[in-house]
Formats: sequence, C-alpha cells, structure tokens
Amino acid sequence: MKIGKNKMVSLTYDLHYDDAEGELIEQATSEKPLSFIFGAGLMLPKFESHLEGFETGNPFEISLQDVDAYGELDENAIVDLPKHLFFIDGEFDEEMVAVGNSVPMMSTSGQRMNGLVMDITDDIVKMDFNHPLAGENLFFKGTITEVREATEEEIAATLSGGCGCGSGGGCGSGDCGCEDEVCADGSCSTEGKGGCGCGC
Repeated sequence: MKIGKNKMVSLTYDLHYDDAEGELIEQATSEKPLSFIFGAGLMLPKFESHLEGFETGNPFEISLQDVDAYGELDENAIVDLPKHLFFIDGEFDEEMVAVGNSVPMMSTSGQRMNGLVMDITDDIVKMDFNHPLAGENLFFKGTITEVREATEEEIAATLSGGCGCGSGGGCGSGDCGCEDEVCADGSCSTEGKGGCGCGC
C-alpha cells in the first residue's frame, strides 16, 4: 500500500540540523514511531510531499530549508511583557518563569503558544514566541514502518483537532489545547525539549 490521502502512516526518523552531519535534534524510534494521517494538514507540507507514494520499508531522506519548515526568525515574535503578568498570589513565579524555560501562554485571541524566556529584569520578561526551530534548516532520515487505511474514528479524531501521540497533534498551531512541548514535526510531547518523536 502506498502513502496517499487518508492513509495512516508510521515512520521512524533521525532529525538533524542542516544535513546528515548536523547535530541530532530528535528521534522517532521503532518503540515510539511518528504516526499520522497523511493529507490531514497536520504535518509540514513539504515533509508530506516528499513521502507521497512511499511504501512500508522504504527509506527516506528529506532536506527542508527554514522557509519550508518553521520559517525564518521573526523579530516581531520577541516581545517584552510586564513582569506582573507572571505573579501568582502576589509573588513572581520564579520556578516556572526562569531564563531558558519554555512557558505555555495564551494570546488575546485565545491561541495557545509557548514562549521561551530570554531575559528577566525588575519590570520586564523578554520572551521569544518563535517556533524553537524557526530559522533552522532541517534534515530527516528515516524509514516507513507502516502504511494502512485510517479508520473512521482516527480520521474523526484528527478532524476534531485531537491532541495525542500519532495524531500530529496540531499543537504547533495551538489548536489542540494541550500545553506540551512542540515537536519538530508539529506533534505534542510531554517529555520536554528533546523528548519528541511523538513522546506522548
């Protein structure tokens, strides 16, 4: 069976910066493969287009420039927020809001997003709302482990924005309502940064 619209696809991969010699960012293993419904719009479009027509057992290598992955760095996504926004019961939340931490936030329109804390002053918290891999070229190398027809239940769960292992999650767009870290493929991970590969 070949990969096409509404097929459930499972695969393993190693994800590197730039090329095969670049730093390893994350992995999807045979124990925890990435599984998603092809053509549901939850994966990177260029990533999917490279896989169309592949079959179980086929190896693949995919190089994505930043514009085809998570875009270029957007300076407008780096913002200064009033420190009082992070007070709980009158106290600043130093444990969660620390330099280097990724903090789940919500926009004025209700969109969930993660902000990386870059700096903290007496009055301001500087946060970066770019995707963690914005501005990066990506290289995937992996193998298709399964291709099958998706069930009606799986398709319905995906269309409803279901957030979970193998659904593609939709977390990258803030649509699924979970506050987990976001994997490079757009799925959720509750294992923190570096624990992606569909680690729900």
